[in-house]
Amino acid sequence: MSDMGVQPAASEAPGMSQLQRVTSIFSAPSKTFTEIKNGKTSWWMPWLIMAIVGYMFFAAVATKVTMQTVVDNQTKLMSEKQQEQMDKMPPDQRAMSAKISLYVTEGAFLAGPVFVLLGAAVSALVLWGTINFAFGGKAKFGGVFSMSFYASLPAVIKSLLGIVAIYASNTPETFNIRNFAPTNVGAFLSATETNKALYALATSLDAVTIWTLVLMGIGLATVAGVKRSSGYIAVFGWWALIVLISVGWTAAMG
Repeated sequence: MSDMGVQPAASEAPGMSQLQRVTSIFSAPSKTFTEIKNGKTSWWMPWLIMAIVGYMFFAAVATKVTMQTVVDNQTKLMSEKQQEQMDKMPPDQRAMSAKISLYVTEGAFLAGPVFVLLGAAVSALVLWGTINFAFGGKAKFGGVFSMSFYASLPAVIKSLLGIVAIYASNTPETFNIRNFAPTNVGAFLSATETNKALYALATSLDAVTIWTLVLMGIGLATVAGVKRSSGYIAVFGWWALIVLISVGWTAAMG
């Protein structure tokens, strides 16, 4: 007698690998975020990529610019109030302060991957709470946490552009660690001659930052199951608030 058994259902198509999710961010980001929504919340691949490129950037800064020059350049860009406070310090305290600044700068580079993890955790917590409680989303924290890593991958491009800019420049004394790539309006203004509040605002208008925010808006809406406009409002709303606080603080400090 012929087999009358029920034929097994066709198996579901396999999910994307982490590498495929990484590449998809730059071509079809919705596919990556849908995978995350469906439970594929692994995040170590984008974190590893950002860590590797971050150390490449660190090596370029350390060899072509030098960390001491980085610290010296940042000292030149201090606000008037900070300059006044430094001028009042005795020579020995000023030297100690400069040495501490050098150690802190080097430490920040070396501990970069840890800071990336902490930053992702904080931003994910804020966005998770915002999209769920303010917009009625159903996102899980792990999904938002994973999404934030993939959405932040454009930062890798900015770091690579920064490396190119470092090796293409013969003026390390003008290098600004806070604005190292020509991806924003501030990169085409003088950091010393432009009004500091205006410079802070111009630096915030960054193409890579906007790209990242758009991806986060799409990703947040996808993992939360809400309208894409809700994701944009949540993400760009927090960004605008941070920019206003930063510009206001810079203006107050002179």
